[in-house]
Amino acid sequence: MRKLILTGDDFGLSTAVNEAIEEAHRRGTLSAASLMVGAAAAEDAVDRARRLRSLCVGLHLVLVDGTPLSPLHTVPDLVNLKGEFSSHLVRAGFAFFLRAGVGQQIEKEIRAQFQAFRNTGLTLDHVNCHHHLELHPTIGRLMLKVGREYGLRAVRYPYEPVLPSWRASRQAFGSKLLSHLLLLPWLALLKRRLRRAQVRSNHFVFGINDTGNMKIELVLHFLKHLPPGATEVYFHPASCRGPEFDRVMRSNQEEFETLMSPALLEALLTSEIQRIGFSGL
Repeated sequence: MRKLILTGDDFGLSTAVNEAIEEAHRRGTLSAASLMVGAAAAEDAVDRARRLRSLCVGLHLVLVDGTPLSPLHTVPDLVNLKGEFSSHLVRAGFAFFLRAGVGQQIEKEIRAQFQAFRNTGLTLDHVNCHHHLELHPTIGRLMLKVGREYGLRAVRYPYEPVLPSWRASRQAFGSKLLSHLLLLPWLALLKRRLRRAQVRSNHFVFGINDTGNMKIELVLHFLKHLPPGATEVYFHPASCRGPEFDRVMRSNQEEFETLMSPALLEALLTSEIQRIGFSGL
């Protein structure tokens, strides 16, 4: 049995993103969305999610490239002088692992974001991390530890198989293989922790290697050659309408166009793939 989760990430980042996710779900393509509870348009996203009872909404934990929910004085090692998380992923990753006391601050911020999600009243479908930091050994451990207190049942497993990914795009085989080899130890660690915690996850994901380039031809190829098991395909869509038009990247608009494509809807309706949210794993 092949199962498919189509997810819109960064729900709450802006009204342009929120509008795109709502429209794509109403269209019948997106089945899930990952909510940034501390982002500028989070309240608007929650209002939309409450209207869209069939949209499976999860928590998109943000610990880099964003701002904390915790009071700044309680997470001083996580933020810069502007009160923002680092946007340098490698530097932040080493700091999270090596600096004394940082783990307690990370746990505090993770708990604040879980609590903010609970306060929305939405059902927690899944959890994942901005820039896939669930693979970081410290963050992955604390995400599962805190998540246990908030009913966490499913987590994105960010494993994109090399050969199917390359066959779909026919681009950058070397870099995709190198990335896969570098991530293997952390993928294995996360998988062991998920099993130990009895937390469900997808088997495969597509979208990591082609972020910003999820065009219709590529996505149709993913669907045509979807492996057995549960696969998540995720997007970063944004509507090009409204006052935020100039600030929406062309790649986000193109991913929205993919989700609204008649060809994608037809492929989903005529295939034998079972459409689910993470709660359906």
